[in-house]
Amino acid sequence: MSWNPALTPGCPDEIGVDAIETLIVPRARDIGGFEVRRALPAPKRQMVGPFIFFDQMGPAEFLTGQGIDVRPHPHIGLGTVTYLYGGDLHHRDSLGTDQIIRPGALNWMVAGRGVTHSERTSTASRQGASELFGIQTWVALPEAHEETAPLFEHHGDAGLPIIESEGVRVQLLLGNAYGEKAPATLYSEAFYADVQLEPQTRFPMPDDHEDRGVYVVAGSVTIAGQCFEAGQMMVFRPGDRITVAAGERGARLMILGGATLGGPRYIWWNFVASSQERIEEAKRHWRAQNWGAGLFDLPPDDRDEHIPLPD
Repeated sequence: MSWNPALTPGCPDEIGVDAIETLIVPRARDIGGFEVRRALPAPKRQMVGPFIFFDQMGPAEFLTGQGIDVRPHPHIGLGTVTYLYGGDLHHRDSLGTDQIIRPGALNWMVAGRGVTHSERTSTASRQGASELFGIQTWVALPEAHEETAPLFEHHGDAGLPIIESEGVRVQLLLGNAYGEKAPATLYSEAFYADVQLEPQTRFPMPDDHEDRGVYVVAGSVTIAGQCFEAGQMMVFRPGDRITVAAGERGARLMILGGATLGGPRYIWWNFVASSQERIEEAKRHWRAQNWGAGLFDLPPDDRDEHIPLPD
């Protein structure tokens, strides 16, 4: 842990509300008793930096024996980032990874040319009542790395940089910010962090990244005199110095951004690509179910079922 003078905020009143380029109110979806709120992609904003997908999972509570079961499914052209505040998830993928993720740790899976994974509530958690609360994001890969070999990294909370100032705690999950660098392998400039603010605390957004956004997980914040509640994402105009002020209950935020990619991305189901041709190729391979001989395989210990290609 370290105190970083970069967290000392400047004057928050130097900007107006027009510094907020886009306000996103996520769409809520119920997937069988489990609520997901999707902030990205949004009608007015496909990406923030390389981040192309942003889902809040829960908070949800499960009775004994219950949980979530996301069957094996494919990805191309992206990296998935899973970060939890409560509960756990059992991640298994076609690389042979078998990993339980718990609050404060980071799961980073790069799909590259193609990978398959499943996410389920762990067997241990199903022995009693359990919960699930967290964020899952996708990071679109630069065109030069879309066909890279898939990889998986798990970084426990002890291995992630912590930046602290009075009333402010930042856990850096991906990329670089405030003079620190997270350990996960990245292919483009980005930052992603879990920020906890005590009541009335002021916090500056990084000012050395092109695209910047903040998602309010809990509590409320004020930016340029305007209040924003939990469940909202704000994307800021490039170049402005942005200070976020926590409300009377404090706040928990996810901040994200980085350099924009060379062009827009096609996104269909679980596939992200710079060309429609890559999407169509992935569709053909998943539909063929030629496990281990084509583009996709199934996780070694989770091969009894999979999510079929949507109609």
